Amino acid sequence: METTDRYRLSFTRRRSDTDTTTDDVIVERTNSVGPGGNPVYCDPTGILRAEISSTGEVRMLASGAYQSPTAPSAEPLP
Repeated sequence: METTDRYRLSFTRRRSDTDTTTDDVIVERTNSVGPGGNPVYCDPTGILRAEISSTGEVRMLASGAYQSPTAPSAEPLP
């Protein structure tokens, strides 16, 4: 089984009944493994960290206090 090195994470939030905003962040695989045994991916700042399974399930990992990250959708990148 081959592991993807990069993902695009898309965070969508609803601002009102007619307005939604989507933010995309590129994350790259690190040498870390998350609590579920899957690779951990990180953005260049190191703030956004996510454990992503081979089936594309995303578990956001808090990198500091007072964070409550929401689960984004994940798209593998070449």
